Amino acid sequence: MKVILAKQAGFCFGVKRATQLAFEAAGKNQKTYTLGPIIHSPQVVGKLADLGIKALDSLEGLDSGTIIIRSHGVELKEMDEARKKKLDIVDATCPFVKKAQEHVKSLSESGYGVVVVGDADHPEVQGIVSYGGEKIFVVATGEDVKKLPKMSKIGIVAQTTQSFENLKNIVTECLLRGGEIRVYNTICDATAVRQEEAKELAGQVDCMLVVGGFNSANTRRLLEVCVELQPRSHQIETVAEINLAWFEGAERVGITAGASTPKWIIDEVVNKIEQLNKSD
Repeated sequence: MKVILAKQAGFCFGVKRATQLAFEAAGKNQKTYTLGPIIHSPQVVGKLADLGIKALDSLEGLDSGTIIIRSHGVELKEMDEARKKKLDIVDATCPFVKKAQEHVKSLSESGYGVVVVGDADHPEVQGIVSYGGEKIFVVATGEDVKKLPKMSKIGIVAQTTQSFENLKNIVTECLLRGGEIRVYNTICDATAVRQEEAKELAGQVDCMLVVGGFNSANTRRLLEVCVELQPRSHQIETVAEINLAWFEGAERVGITAGASTPKWIIDEVVNKIEQLNKSD
């Protein structure tokens, strides 16, 4: 059984930067917290907790110390609150997410109704939306656009982990509802590359594993991409979740991983499957 690991599996630039900032902060002798999980990897969050850096749901009751802003960003009111409390802020927001926030702010100030393409319940999207004005809407599909009010000017940004196809479909629908359309493609390059690579790999193997946190949006999308081309695709968070029955009759196994998946977890998965070959 041949194991093929995607070239771009694992940490993207923004996640690598955020985790590096967090682990550097852990080495300083002061109270340090993250506002929300630093990335969508329970294993990384657990390692930081072991080093004394706890993830907080809010800033309530915190009056001193260092707060690390997670890679997905936070809502504007939370950033303002941290500043008012005069906390030491380590802003680990992914630069791609930061750019989406800036575009929403600029579009709103310029009188555009803003459409954010993404998952309304995702913290990244909630943070992006908070930078807009009253006329801001979150849509997940082209069908959602049909429910929007008519607007003379529409500005569009995307959650960084969205697929380009979905963004394109939503832009097409918006063209039917507004006179002036301004689009910022804020999809992260790393996300697009991973999805294209996953498509190619899934079409070449008999079984596909997607490694990453179950709370990770980009990992879920990788799984969706893989399932379309290889129904025998499975998501796991750690090596312990591997089901040996998945590989029955498989000659080629593909592995990819979400942008928040640490290398050590990917290595454990690869090693486990390679051990199956030795035991045959």
